Amino acid sequence: MSASAPRTALTPDVAVPQTRAFLHIVRHGSGPHAVYVLTYHRLDGVGASPKPLLAEGAQQLLDLLDRIGVDFRRAEVRGALEDILRLGSANIPDLWLSDEEMMEKGLIEARGHA
Repeated sequence: MSASAPRTALTPDVAVPQTRAFLHIVRHGSGPHAVYVLTYHRLDGVGASPKPLLAEGAQQLLDLLDRIGVDFRRAEVRGALEDILRLGSANIPDLWLSDEEMMEKGLIEARGHA
């Protein structure tokens, strides 16, 4: 391992201005029919409103997190997934996305929409 700075929970692709935020996940129900609601929260509190995403079942949750770009190798991410199963909700910290990336991934409403 190198002595470089720790990686964020999201692996950025492009060097564009990014906003620090976290992903809040809440489980509703249990077993294979559980539904998960994901909401992206910006720490600066500025910008477009978050758009909750719905995942029906654990596999769809994992697929959605993968599509967003969450790094499953990070201990914080694995711990959050365990907390969701055990406690019903958790936060995945240290996500860095640009406004364009957030809209592209469906995490915020497009500008100009009510």
